[in-house]
Amino acid sequence: MDPVIIVGAGPVGLTLALALARQEVPCVVLDEGPGKDEPRPARTVVLREDTAALLERLTGVALDEHGVRWAGWRSVRRRQVMSDITFEETDPAAPLHIAQHVVTGALRAAIADEPLVKVAVDSRLDSIEQERSGVTAHTRGPNGTWWRGSYLVGCDGPRSTVRKLQDIRFPGRTAVERHAVAALRAELPWGSRALLHRTPPWRQSGPSAGEVTARPLPDGVWRLDWLLPPGKDLVTPEILVARIRETLAGWTDGSTPAYDLLDTGVHTVHHRLARRWRVGRVFLAGDAAHLLGALGTQGLDEGLRDADNLAWKLAPAWHHGPHEALLDSYQAERRAVVAARLRAADQVLPVLRGTGGLRQIVPRAARGHDTLLTDGHLGRGPLGAPGAYADSPLAPRRLEGEIPVGTPPGAPVTDVRVTAEDGSFVQLRDRLGRGALLVVLIAPGTGVWDRKHWVSAGVMPRLAAAVTALPYRAELLVAESYPGAPAHSVLLVRPDGHLVTALSGVRPADLYAAAEATVGGAAEEEPARAASGAR
Repeated sequence: MDPVIIVGAGPVGLTLALALARQEVPCVVLDEGPGKDEPRPARTVVLREDTAALLERLTGVALDEHGVRWAGWRSVRRRQVMSDITFEETDPAAPLHIAQHVVTGALRAAIADEPLVKVAVDSRLDSIEQERSGVTAHTRGPNGTWWRGSYLVGCDGPRSTVRKLQDIRFPGRTAVERHAVAALRAELPWGSRALLHRTPPWRQSGPSAGEVTARPLPDGVWRLDWLLPPGKDLVTPEILVARIRETLAGWTDGSTPAYDLLDTGVHTVHHRLARRWRVGRVFLAGDAAHLLGALGTQGLDEGLRDADNLAWKLAPAWHHGPHEALLDSYQAERRAVVAARLRAADQVLPVLRGTGGLRQIVPRAARGHDTLLTDGHLGRGPLGAPGAYADSPLAPRRLEGEIPVGTPPGAPVTDVRVTAEDGSFVQLRDRLGRGALLVVLIAPGTGVWDRKHWVSAGVMPRLAAAVTALPYRAELLVAESYPGAPAHSVLLVRPDGHLVTALSGVRPADLYAAAEATVGGAAEEEPARAASGAR
């Protein structure tokens, strides 16, 4: 079987390659660059709980050691504190702020030790040909090459060549927001807390900016973003330095403190959504499929979720033959989630970025605006929370034994401690991404007793037999508790960590039906194999 071809060696493409390799699927990554990433202190990403865990699971790198977990979030309007949120030291909900080149470097280092992934540098895609049995791609460069693959995934950014070659429309809005960006080393009064300052009271130089965000990085470095007014006004170095000086002086109530300017730039946010994310054996992911990022949201989060979603669906298709319903569900699930986020942002933008009127008409409007912006920055609510797949085509029909728990069907599961089949205690998220469904029995007291005392008692033998009989590989785990789940309930979890269903007790028929629906039913045989009678 030919490898999966991944076009683009950014964080999304590299994440997808590693996720597939963990499921024993070989990949070729076509990198049009030299295979190295230039350090840019002003180019950073904010990772939420689920995406940070995904990267750490794939790379084996503790990203907290290379970035900063926010100790809190403060929102200020003029001189009034609108909200002040504190995160506990080990709170997984605290966003992680890290330089993008550090993330990419960790992924590249992990791939260097992965024999199933080959990276072809200086390889720029210029054509794609599809057949029923595979994909052929041609790259130009020092050595123009034809590549043969089973599937091809375009992770090649906003100007995606893959998207253009497949004639996929990419409608949306241009320059929804623009920000002047600076990375600098300075001593600011916020510690490890991020700050959003709206309508700062000091007089500003050059084009006015009614919002500035400060986000900490390691070693006393901060990334500052100033919201720019609509238009294409040039941000000169002089204007940016003046803005830095007056902002720092305003925050320290005096003269500008000493600072070391490391990097600058202008970040333009576009909102676009590809019409299709799949054309036969070709898929889109990350910025090639969608652009978003206004109001504090982070586009990379969604790109990493694309990779996580697609990897576990491509793996069974690669190993066992086409799973069309499973592969089609990638677009159905991921495009719906991103579209909902874009709609939410488009509805909120006129309210938050409009002038005058609403604030005077609606009491407490400014505080409501703050809540919306906080949700975007902290990964909460319709602007920022991870999407759920409640309406997925893979969702099972109503099951007789289904019960509600603290996680709605289709939503990401809570990370709890579980006992693995070998008796070790691990976190639930540590078992994700291996290409297996997870079946979790909620059994209070099992964390106290040695596994040998309960593995053959009660409902365990019946549940173990039911798991063995499932139509897809599954791993049986046991948890002392799960939010909202009664004792002896059974959770079925997808390989990307989304809850399929929760059942009251051991119900083999319901468990089988839910598992079969989750993988899109039985796999179809490839035409050539079917014709020859091969299995």
